[in-house]
Amino acid sequence: MRVRALVVAASGALALSALAVPAAQAAPAGPAVTFSQVKVNGGKNIVVGPTTKVTVAASYTVTKPAGLNANSFITFPVLYRGGTLTINTPDKDVWGGDEPGTCTASSATVLKCTAKIQFRPLGNTDYGDLTNALAGAWKLGAAAVNDSGLTTGSNLGSAKLQRAATLTTDAAPEPVKKGKTLTVTGKLARANWDTGKWAGYSAQAVKLQFRKKGSSTYTTLKTVKTSSTGSLKTTVKASVDGYYRYVFAGTTTTPAVAAAGDFVDVK
Repeated sequence: MRVRALVVAASGALALSALAVPAAQAAPAGPAVTFSQVKVNGGKNIVVGPTTKVTVAASYTVTKPAGLNANSFITFPVLYRGGTLTINTPDKDVWGGDEPGTCTASSATVLKCTAKIQFRPLGNTDYGDLTNALAGAWKLGAAAVNDSGLTTGSNLGSAKLQRAATLTTDAAPEPVKKGKTLTVTGKLARANWDTGKWAGYSAQAVKLQFRKKGSSTYTTLKTVKTSSTGSLKTTVKASVDGYYRYVFAGTTTTPAVAAAGDFVDVK
């Protein structure tokens, strides 16, 4: 969890003592601020491949007393799991940025803030910290720190952190005689953040779709489940020229993905 390192570096020893208290105790009260309008990645799901670092933008609003100097504290957005945001929790439950947010005053009491949050797959480099166990639903919160202590805001939105997916389709033979059997194979894979590689996604329902030549609309022919290695295989009767593709609707941990259509010429 990079939030702890950020706060220590930016606010000094007093902030460290605020975060180091036992989990059963409340951290000393921080700046008298509240948070709203927290948005990460423009509200879209955060999708990360097996190796490449992904940096997303976050925005949020801080409301403060008019007499409180905006330079007397730092703020940052946070992704977390659990009911209420508590910074001194196990590392897997809180995810924050490497740098504090940048805030601009829109009035004496309102700050508009932006920040960057990085996601680095563990299997990519020695400093990677994103593991498969972290994929899924997260809540959005925010925090502010000064030399007195820590202030947090909870349940300010939601986000999904997902393992990128790939999907292929291959219909054979090509060309094929009308009425003959086509075998349509493919594979559904997703990023394995632990190893830095792609891995087959097993036991997932995937739709086989067909688009007639000259049409812009795909129709679903059947649903096929992936094997233990993520492979797909089924058969259909060839009727007219057109495109076959597999389509995956996605899960909480993995985004939806559609394979490119594979054209089959029917003689």
